[in-house]
Amino acid sequence: MKNSAAASKKKSIVSTQEHMFISEIKQDTVVLKDGTLRAVLMVSSINFALKNEDEQNAIVSAYVSFLNSLDHPLQIVVQSRKLQIKPYLDRLLEKEHNQENELLRTQIADYRSFVSQLVELGEIMSKQFYVVVPYDPLSNKTKSFWNRASDVINPGRTIKLKGEKFIQRKADLDSRVRQIEGGLTSIGLTVVQLNTQSLIELYFSTYNTDIALTQELAPLEQLQVEKE
Repeated sequence: MKNSAAASKKKSIVSTQEHMFISEIKQDTVVLKDGTLRAVLMVSSINFALKNEDEQNAIVSAYVSFLNSLDHPLQIVVQSRKLQIKPYLDRLLEKEHNQENELLRTQIADYRSFVSQLVELGEIMSKQFYVVVPYDPLSNKTKSFWNRASDVINPGRTIKLKGEKFIQRKADLDSRVRQIEGGLTSIGLTVVQLNTQSLIELYFSTYNTDIALTQELAPLEQLQVEKE
């Protein structure tokens, strides 16, 4: 009786992963449960107000051309996070302990205390800009309707059972990424595609905002992966 009751209770507890749309992250790509793929680009910002009129017009013109070149959806994400100053303070503390000059050691301690109080009182935030590039077989206009339809029949299972499907879709996604990178670079932005480790850290910090401030993820090769 107890065993059956425990098993029933265990079944009723739904894992957090069941509510997430992500199936897995591999080869610098996010695989969703519906079989679609995502690549994430970290993008720099431009202080538009400091540009002169000609530069502003050039930026706007380049941005309009970039938008007109798109034939698929695009997601722009802006994340605001409390500035993570602990690694910087730890380096200052290390330098303070290694400093033989007493005057410099005192100055480093005062500076470290000032920075720490400034961040705590001012709630200094940092902003990160991301562009999420999607790939859905149904949106690939280079393929016929029937080819696109066949790609989405049990997409999640297809990806798990047949690796060549993932490779084909990733190649199409990479082509889109190169197009997006070129368009954003023409505006004057710096673009970096997140690798697997960076993607895991991004989604970890997004879904665990409080824990991420105090807990750092281990390197990719040390992460424990649950397999079905």
